[in-house]
Amino acid sequence: MTTTPTSPDPTLDPTAGPTGDPGTDAAPAPGGWRLPGSTALLTGGLLGALVVLCLLSAGVGAYHIPLGDVLSSVLHRTGLGGAALDRVGESVLWNVRLPRVVLALLVGASLGCAGALMQGVFGNPLAEPGVIGISSGAAVGAVASIALGLTFFGNWTVTVCAFVSGLVTVVLVYVLSRSGGRTEVVTLILTGIAVNAFAGALIGLFIFFADNAQLTQITFWQLGSLAQATWPKVLAVLPCALAGLAVAPFSARKLDLLALGERPARHLGVDVERLRVLLVLVVALLTAAAVAVAGIITFVGLLVPHLLRMANGPGHRFLVPGSALGGALVLVAGDLAARTVAAPAELPLGVLTALFGSPFFFWLLRRTRRKQGGWA
Repeated sequence: MTTTPTSPDPTLDPTAGPTGDPGTDAAPAPGGWRLPGSTALLTGGLLGALVVLCLLSAGVGAYHIPLGDVLSSVLHRTGLGGAALDRVGESVLWNVRLPRVVLALLVGASLGCAGALMQGVFGNPLAEPGVIGISSGAAVGAVASIALGLTFFGNWTVTVCAFVSGLVTVVLVYVLSRSGGRTEVVTLILTGIAVNAFAGALIGLFIFFADNAQLTQITFWQLGSLAQATWPKVLAVLPCALAGLAVAPFSARKLDLLALGERPARHLGVDVERLRVLLVLVVALLTAAAVAVAGIITFVGLLVPHLLRMANGPGHRFLVPGSALGGALVLVAGDLAARTVAAPAELPLGVLTALFGSPFFFWLLRRTRRKQGGWA
């Protein structure tokens, strides 16, 4: 994997301050220029589109609820006026649709933010959370709990096992890649590849011993879906998502400095090793929680940060929170499409994201290769 800086040298940035922190509104991105105020405009656009999509997703489905009725019911529940719907409408909206919309927001924001952090930590726009084995590690826990028939947490067994095994996998990758009190990026990536391969072998072994009913459940989980969304699942992922999303923006300036290289970042006062440990743990928390409740959903953490970087430049002060907004937007839109494109059947969400993300990844590889004049 080729290491490519994701933030410009502040000495070449006309809007950079004395500390090298890029300006928020008028920094030219490599390969293009941004208009003044484009950050605020893009943020407003993302927020507006997200609100519209959430309302649309809450109303569209087998049981149609007009947009006005959705707003009226929400206002009624929050004590701001409005009126309640009929019994069926209230049940569909509050017990089926809204938990799914909120879960899509949390999972999408977590995956998008985790992708931006991973690309910043590795200094490479092709990095994503699965590189260090979080998704495959979580999958091992989920598949094992299904194949072994574990039920010690009731209906939460699969979710808990996936979350714990995802975190354990990240810790294992970090410990195995650490040498001499330091962790190099290349070693971390190669260790992640090895752990991913081992996790795939374990998953295959559990599938081999599973019966037909367990195979069906394993397959459905691995495809990724929000079909089983409930308010308890929302509450389960909420603390992890909020904690990770709250901590992530505070690392933005350090990530901008890290993009200059480890040695310059150290000279500018960044504790690189400590930053890397913190952000890997944040990425693990966000990704493991998302995968535990939604299954494996790929390419969100790769696609969203890179698109925003192309649109608004590489500064992490916008990129980190912007990727959370973009990830939420992509997943709400993807879940809406999964429910409606093949109605009354429902497409797996993970299949949709991979279907659209794979061609983008191929285009991204070609674009990166062309800009660098080849990989050699």
